Amino acid sequence: MFYSFIYLFLEVVISVNISSAIGGLATFFEILFTAFIGISILINFRKTLVENMTAVNYNCIDLQQFQKLNLFTLIGAILLIVPGFLTDIVGALMQFSVLTSMIVNRYNVKSNNCKNSYGEQINKQKDSDVIDVEIISDSSSTK
Repeated sequence: MFYSFIYLFLEVVISVNISSAIGGLATFFEILFTAFIGISILINFRKTLVENMTAVNYNCIDLQQFQKLNLFTLIGAILLIVPGFLTDIVGALMQFSVLTSMIVNRYNVKSNNCKNSYGEQINKQKDSDVIDVEIISDSSSTK
């Protein structure tokens, strides 16, 4: 309850300050523009869902991370549709996968064992002290 009051207060203060700085017409167009972006993100959510499903299939993320990443995308799109500058800023930040991955990975340890459907490891981390050498025999005798 207390946090929602603080958020509402910050939203009003930020919106009033930015609106008075850029003007009423620019504020109106900003609200329309971010609502259009939020709706287009919701329409194109299918692509993000497929990318995250592929990551789950390759064992790069677990199901809990999958749910959180998709939840951040949906909530961010809805926040872009809701009018207000603070909601637009938070909604835009939630759309960046780097930021949401950092938030999700802060609470979950990401597995470095990303494997494809054949069981082969993806993004292998090679040892820096290993040298790959091919030895060629110099014997000229053939029987």
